[in-house]
Amino acid sequence: MEHIVIIGNGISGVTAARHIRRLSDKKITIISSEADYFFSRTALMYVYMGHMKFEHTQPYENNFWVKNNINLKNGFVKHVDTSRKILRLENDEKVHFNKLIIATGSNSNKFGWPGQDLEGVTGLYHKQDLENIEKYTTSTTRAVVVGGGLIGIELTEMLLSRNISVTFLVREKSFWDIVLPREESEMINRHILEHGIDLKLETGLKEIIADENGRTKAVITDKGETIACQLVGLTAGVSPNIHFLKGSGIELGRGVKVDRFLRTNVEDIYAIGDCAEQHQAIGNRRPIEAVWYTGRMMGETVAKTICGKPMQYNPGNWFNSAKFLDIEYQTYGWVFAQPKENEEHFYWEHRSGKKCIRFVYDKNTREFIGTNILGIRMRHEFFDKALTEKQSIDYVMHNLSAANFDPEFFTRHEVEIKTAFPHQLQPA
Repeated sequence: MEHIVIIGNGISGVTAARHIRRLSDKKITIISSEADYFFSRTALMYVYMGHMKFEHTQPYENNFWVKNNINLKNGFVKHVDTSRKILRLENDEKVHFNKLIIATGSNSNKFGWPGQDLEGVTGLYHKQDLENIEKYTTSTTRAVVVGGGLIGIELTEMLLSRNISVTFLVREKSFWDIVLPREESEMINRHILEHGIDLKLETGLKEIIADENGRTKAVITDKGETIACQLVGLTAGVSPNIHFLKGSGIELGRGVKVDRFLRTNVEDIYAIGDCAEQHQAIGNRRPIEAVWYTGRMMGETVAKTICGKPMQYNPGNWFNSAKFLDIEYQTYGWVFAQPKENEEHFYWEHRSGKKCIRFVYDKNTREFIGTNILGIRMRHEFFDKALTEKQSIDYVMHNLSAANFDPEFFTRHEVEIKTAFPHQLQPA
């Protein structure tokens, strides 16, 4: 019987296993050293904040794997022998495979900062990171979070829930301004400060200082400031977890290089999720997409190929969602921090400074290109359909009330938004 081995039990690997089982009776083994069972990585923060227990992050009952004849192995792969199709684990156990799926996700970035491996320094990605944060913060009164992205704001919110003071070091001139246009970025700056967070823009980490027991006691910034703290969160992005593949013959860049069928350069070996890097980026997407929903889609796609129904990875319209403390964020299509030459941007912000909408459209054809939405919840189906059908900005504006989950909001503000639109609406 053909044996499919999957390294990694995150959303990508588990989705691949589930769909291979639906399509076939192949032998399936998932290997992971992180946790015995698949869990929702995005829920880690809510475990720390007391909203749920860790077992609640597991979408499937423990007997799901036995019922579906999916073998789980707790182990760390240290070498891949591609010619003999053998994995060697850290305990020297050997696992043979016919086809291999690499779904090993990411590791938190470290940039060689002195002290980056001290006690009290952590990322926020793995289950072990959550365990470390829980351990370190029993005696923490002040923390420093390094890196102004989505993981950084999540860790900051976690620490605030335990009444731990936070200094937030952001290298950029404004929070996440490599992704967010100026107005959205400035809204989040204000929101961070309103929560009592010590936000330091255009400031990076230089060094982490240890106490006499080898535990973090302070950081030194690149501005020369010393900040006392007992915890340092390194959240300056993530990188593919591929170090164990060096010397295997599998082509590597920043991640595992794959084609549109998610195949590596070695026959019968595939890569999916955060660790996969497209040879050619798809449209405006980046070659590596460390996003939950793209990992799930890759898992479905590779399962069909492995089960004899070759399918190219086609992720469709870009979307993402997140939360900046208590402001929800959604983005659909393409909204760049700096407008492109053919683009017109329309930005509306509620007088509270907590809600905004940005629409981007082609200034010549009026085709709808994308939207940012903060503080308001909109319907994914509406914008996905509008983008797929290449609808106009006029269609989107005329149908705003159909796009949202909050009828009361649009009863009060839809006229205001449409009135603020700088160009007369054309018939939809």
